[in-house]
Amino acid sequence: MKHLLLSGSVARRACPVPAALPVVMPRVMPTVRAFAAAVLLGGAQAAWAQGFDSVRLFGAAPGKDGGTAGVALISGARYAGSDERRVMLLPTLDYQWANGFFAGVGNGVGYNFSTQPGLSYGVRLTADFGRKESRSNALRGMGDIDASAQLGAFFNYSLTRSVSLTSSLRYGSGNDNKGLLLDLGLGTGRMLAPQWRVGANVGATLANAQYQQSYFGVSRAQSARSGYRTYTPGAGVRDMRVGVSLTHIINPRLTMTGGLSVSSLLGDAKDSPLTKQATTVNGLVVLGYGF
Repeated sequence: MKHLLLSGSVARRACPVPAALPVVMPRVMPTVRAFAAAVLLGGAQAAWAQGFDSVRLFGAAPGKDGGTAGVALISGARYAGSDERRVMLLPTLDYQWANGFFAGVGNGVGYNFSTQPGLSYGVRLTADFGRKESRSNALRGMGDIDASAQLGAFFNYSLTRSVSLTSSLRYGSGNDNKGLLLDLGLGTGRMLAPQWRVGANVGATLANAQYQQSYFGVSRAQSARSGYRTYTPGAGVRDMRVGVSLTHIINPRLTMTGGLSVSSLLGDAKDSPLTKQATTVNGLVVLGYGF
């Protein structure tokens, strides 16, 4: 969060979870019950840069324009591997056009080539928001990682009406703008009652050596400034995530979602001197409106 095309004029107006949430939706369903968020893949992007791990197109019925807007209250780690927490209140806004283009804070800017329900694939431009040294005392001497643009592609497929696969490729992050991420996810969701939906999911992100070095490595210069030992991580699985969410459909346009996820750094990311706590519990509450 992931690709949803709702059918019917009522469903088009329904408001799913705002784009700050990584979610995945099943195949097209004809009623307003179908729009609710099914799966929480982890913390929102602002919690620690996982918001672009998939494309979530759910703001309009096939052949229609539509969008979602809302606010998200997020609790997560100060940075990937931090043992400190921060709480943020953030706006969310995403829009998609009938011709396949989409734009927003959760999906970036891109184009979906598919016109088939349950299938989406295309290209997009997203952002890596970097990391400020001032975010935590644990980062003192590490310097800033500047924000950068990411070029990428995505592919999502609904195996059944309630089980979906998502994937995303993103390139351009890190100090040298050569960081590469591959995000993979599997999710399922079901209605508990006419106005309630529950979801569950697992996901993982793989990173190349350049990304790992930027976010988890310690160069000689950084070691001299920070006191950390030098560390050169390699490519591999950055983290795995599991999450659950519960959505209340207040009315055909308005929803509220609460979610919890557990994220665990693995491999060289886990062994980094910067990693003070490998496993983090993220929480959020989102109020969303469809238009």
